[in-house]
Amino acid sequence: MDTEDTISAISTAMGRSGIGIVRLSGPQALDIAQRLFRPRSGVPLSPNRAQWGEIRDPQSGELIDEVVVTFFRAPRSYTGEDVVELSCHGSPVVLQRVLELTIQLGARIAKPGEFTLRAFLNGRLDLTQAEAVRDLIEAQTTYQAKVAARQLRGSFSRQLQPIKDALTNMIVHLETAVEFADEDVHPEDVKTIAVQLDRVIAELSEIERSFSFGRLVREGIQLALVGRPNVGKSSIFNKLLKKERAIVTDIPGTTRDLLSDAVSLDGIPVHLIDTAGIRKTADRVESIGVERARTAIADADVVLVILDGSQALTEDDQAVLEETQSAPRLIVVNKSDLPPQLTLEQLRATAAGSPWIRVSALTGAGIDELRHTVVEFITSGRAPATEDVILTNSRHHDLIVRAIEALQESRGALEEGYSEEVILVGMHEALRLLGEITGETTVEDILDQIFSTFCIGK
Repeated sequence: MDTEDTISAISTAMGRSGIGIVRLSGPQALDIAQRLFRPRSGVPLSPNRAQWGEIRDPQSGELIDEVVVTFFRAPRSYTGEDVVELSCHGSPVVLQRVLELTIQLGARIAKPGEFTLRAFLNGRLDLTQAEAVRDLIEAQTTYQAKVAARQLRGSFSRQLQPIKDALTNMIVHLETAVEFADEDVHPEDVKTIAVQLDRVIAELSEIERSFSFGRLVREGIQLALVGRPNVGKSSIFNKLLKKERAIVTDIPGTTRDLLSDAVSLDGIPVHLIDTAGIRKTADRVESIGVERARTAIADADVVLVILDGSQALTEDDQAVLEETQSAPRLIVVNKSDLPPQLTLEQLRATAAGSPWIRVSALTGAGIDELRHTVVEFITSGRAPATEDVILTNSRHHDLIVRAIEALQESRGALEEGYSEEVILVGMHEALRLLGEITGETTVEDILDQIFSTFCIGK
C-alpha cells in the first residue's frame, strides 16, 4: 500500500443526509482543495479553521455545491498528514461528483481503513486504538460504544505497558548473565525472577479471563423463546423488545415460523428468536415450524422455556422440558396475573436445577426482573465490577493466550534449572506477542487483514 500519495473518499455513510463529507489526506490534499474551493471570505484555507464557500469544477467553473471546508496541517490531524474535509450537502450525487473531481486533480480512491492505517503508521494511534475505531463505528449498544471509547483512549495499551516493562527488565537481567559469563544469576535473583514471572502471568491471565464477558459484549447471544402453543411466547417476545413485533392472538399455533429481532440488555446485544409452539400436530405447515423451533433450541446460547402458570403442566409442556434439558435454559412461568395452577413442587420435580421466574406478559409484571435475570444468567458473574479493561478482540485474546503459554514455559525452565538462554526463549516470544497487540512488532499481512475490515473513508 502506497502511503506517499494523496487519498480521497466519502467518509460518511451512503444515502441522503443533511451533511456528507469527502476527506482528503496526503501531500496534495491542500493543493487539491484549493483548486476546488472558493472561500466566500476570500481568505485562503488556514489550519484548524472551518471556512464557508463554494466548490466549482476547476475546468468549467460550474458550481457543484456550497460547502464548509476544514484544513488540518500535519502532524496535527487524524492521519498525521495534511487532511482536508469537504462538508457538502449529503446528496449521493453531489458527493460522488466532488469525489470524482478530487481524483481528476491527482488523488486516488482510499482503500478500506486506509485513513486509520496512515494514522497508525504515522504514530497517531497504536494498533489497539486503531481497532477500537472500527469497534466504535460498529457499536450497536451504548455499552459496546463505551468499551470501544475506552480502548480508543489507549486504556488497553496502558494496562499492557507495565507488564511489558517488567518483562523487559527480566530479559535484560538474564541477558547480562549470558553476555558476561562471570556474572552468573544468583540463587536469590532466580527466586526474584520466579516471583516476577508469576506476577506477569497472573496479570495476563486476569486480562485473558475478561474475554469470556468481552466476547458477549462484542458478539452478543442468541436467545430462543420456546414452549407449547398459547403460553405467551410472542407476548413476552414483544415485551422484551418493547414493541409489537409478533402477532398475538388467543388462537393456539399463531406463530408458524421463526421470528427474530435484536435488543440490548444491559449493553449486551441479544438476538431474540420467537418460535412456533412445540406440540404434536398433523398440520404440515405447523410441523415445519415445530422442527425449526427445535433447530433454534440447538443453535441458541440461552433458551427461555415459557410455561403457562394458570394451568397444570401438560404433556406438551413435559415434552418441551425434556427437549431443553441439556440446553442452558431459564424457566419463565407466564400469566402470573391469573390464579396459579403450576406449583413450585411441580417445577422442582420437572425442571430441577433450572432457575425460574414468574411474569405476566399481560400486565408487564416481572418483565424487568426477567431482563435482569437473563443478563445475570448469560454473564454468570463474568461482568467486571470496575472500569477494568475488557478484552473483546479475538486477535488480542489469541496473542495473550500464546504469551501466557510462552511465559509458563520459561517459568518451567527456570524451575528445572535450565540455562539463561533456554529461559529467555519463552520470555522473548511473550514480549514479541505482546508487541503484536499494540503494533510494535507486526507484519504487513496482519495489517492488511485488520484494516480490510474497515469501511472506506475511515
